[in-house]
Amino acid sequence: MEINSLWKFRVDPEKHGESLKWFTDFDSDIEIAVPGSWNEQLEEIGLLHYIGLAWYSRRMFLPAHFSGQRIWLRIGSADFSSKVWVNGSFVGTGEFGFLPYDFEITNFVKTGCENLIVVAVSNELNDDSLPQGIKSEDYTNDNRIREETNPPARFDFCPFGGIHRPVMAYTTPRTYIKNLSVDMKITLPSTGGIGVTAEVGGDELCSLSVRLLDKEGNVVAESDPGDSGLRRELIVNDCRFWSQDDPYLYTLVANLKSGTEFKDEHSLEIGVREVKIEGDSLLLNGKKIFLRGYGKHEDFSVIGRGLFLPLTVKDFELMKWTNSNSFRTSHYPYAEEILSYADKKGILVISEAPAVSLDLRYVSSKALDNHKRFIQSMVERDRNHPSVIIWSLGNEPNIVGDQGYYDGSGKDYWKEIFEFTKSLDKSRPVTVPNCTRAGLDDPVFQFSDILSINRYYGWYEYPGNLNLAIAKLTRDMEELHKRYGKPVLVTEFGADSLPGVHSTSLQMFTEEYQMRLIEGYIQCIESKPYSVGEMVWNFADFRTPQHFRRVVLNLKGVFTRSREPKLSAFKLKELWADKRRFS
Repeated sequence: MEINSLWKFRVDPEKHGESLKWFTDFDSDIEIAVPGSWNEQLEEIGLLHYIGLAWYSRRMFLPAHFSGQRIWLRIGSADFSSKVWVNGSFVGTGEFGFLPYDFEITNFVKTGCENLIVVAVSNELNDDSLPQGIKSEDYTNDNRIREETNPPARFDFCPFGGIHRPVMAYTTPRTYIKNLSVDMKITLPSTGGIGVTAEVGGDELCSLSVRLLDKEGNVVAESDPGDSGLRRELIVNDCRFWSQDDPYLYTLVANLKSGTEFKDEHSLEIGVREVKIEGDSLLLNGKKIFLRGYGKHEDFSVIGRGLFLPLTVKDFELMKWTNSNSFRTSHYPYAEEILSYADKKGILVISEAPAVSLDLRYVSSKALDNHKRFIQSMVERDRNHPSVIIWSLGNEPNIVGDQGYYDGSGKDYWKEIFEFTKSLDKSRPVTVPNCTRAGLDDPVFQFSDILSINRYYGWYEYPGNLNLAIAKLTRDMEELHKRYGKPVLVTEFGADSLPGVHSTSLQMFTEEYQMRLIEGYIQCIESKPYSVGEMVWNFADFRTPQHFRRVVLNLKGVFTRSREPKLSAFKLKELWADKRRFS
């Protein structure tokens, strides 16, 4: 049962709400839509750049038929941290943004009547959070005064605050399927192998049975009903493998029993496919693939980072229109609904953790632990999506160019992060995109399966000089491949353009300059046999913290924030229509 719509809302800049017991409800005439950010919804009361605490409250009616079962509250994401109360009782803390959390509220609610939910949300960050925070004085101490933004941020996207994804109440049996993990492989040219592992909530000793249905509802594989335990293996003959051109989804149905007594059933749409790195190639189901796509953001006018399904449909149609086959969830995991849509549409996804511009000078053991716990939650949530083919564990570490990063601390940190991720999921390549300032000696290259680089030659470096920009990009790609012998993926490149600004000569900020830069990069990238993809930065213009180099938005989108195409969108449609790079 969704609990979205309008919630009562109140900001708490002095953080007095908890001591004043606002969790038992509070007075306010202000309402806010959920899901959605507070920034632009409530700009008129001063919240466009608000960093701090805010309170939400809503009454929900729980139907009588919820009685006798476990009752849960699920918040799709509240950025960047939150606390939750039900009927005045504290039920838990959401430590991370961008991911869902579930609390059992059975003992805190009554069925057949209204119940009060109160959520306190903070978009403040610190040294130990993901992403890391930064203070105004840090810029002064680092002699980077001209890089400071308002509000201060280590990243170039808006630190939106709010409940950004759906809130819902739901029930489970007393003994229930808590989680399913699905592993897939191709055993023969037309045979798929599926491994299913269940995690069970409750105290009873249970066994699992599974069956796989095709789109017509026919059973194509099933486990032996006499087997015990919570792990099952299926063999799918004449398997229809999931791919970009044929994103075929089977339905996996898992049943839980204790003895002969039925306890729970869970169904899941899955695609059978296999991702590998072989030499300089990225393979999907044994065939070479080349990523042509975008970095994106969950960002739109008024709603901010709030999930808005019409926008999801529009964005996917625009990606298909430009002949794109992929995107990267820069710089945080996107809503589950978006990944499910990618499964259906055959769009390939790099799913990314929000370790953005990680500064190891301020990383403690707690920060490392938070990074690992976030990755674990991200993998558990997203591992069953066939569209997710690569894990990105962060973005642009050491963007400040600190030399201490190379004294072994960077290597030790990333070695632990990569090894931990591989222990959770060995079926996908793992990477971290590198920035120019971190250079070609960045420790992430040692552990990445794919060498991912973000390059802005011709924009931040060598502005307006496209010939030199392409020469520098060529040098970086060739040197990286020579040193590490791994495939190269250019995960970011682009230029700002003001819609409607044109020039007959090469002039930065014009639509023509953006188009020419993107075209030059693509020609360079696709000329390298060890290249496995190109991801334009960015799909659409998006809101950022205030800075003199930003005219309200980051204007590197090939579409405007309201999704009108710039010249670059038409050029990409033309360039990506050429399929020769896939042969």
